Amino acid sequence: MAELTHFDGAGQAHMVDVSDKAVTDRIAVAEGWVKMRPETLALVEQGSAKKGDVLGIARLAGIMGAKKTADLIPLCHPLPITKVTLDLVTDAALPGVRITATVKTTGQTGVEMEALTAVSVAALTVHDMLKAAEKSIEIGGIRVVLKDGGKSGRYEAAP
Repeated sequence: MAELTHFDGAGQAHMVDVSDKAVTDRIAVAEGWVKMRPETLALVEQGSAKKGDVLGIARLAGIMGAKKTADLIPLCHPLPITKVTLDLVTDAALPGVRITATVKTTGQTGVEMEALTAVSVAALTVHDMLKAAEKSIEIGGIRVVLKDGGKSGRYEAAP
């Protein structure tokens, strides 16, 4: 098992020093889902949710979340994010919305936390915009599915 890098020799939490790490292109992709009843999903697909364009607002919220990750996660480095994309797709089989976030940077540390935060904030926004229509909405499946760049190389999750 890999060493936990956010603790010093005395077991105290600290921000990892990345100053000696190489600057490389980095990318992370995360995914998650929001489950709801079919009639709630229909509100999303028809654009008739009371609060407005659920997917559009959630997309913007996810982008904002990625940009604010270092403000939310105590030991996360502030990074110069070069790209954030969020795909929110309705899925009748779920039923609900599947969310994928892709985050890129060129830097000394990865953007996995930014991608996870983007998905999380987008999912929470979908929930917020639909909670008046349904109280039993579920959020889940949030995970990193791809990470590349840096010393540890490429990681791809099993499907």
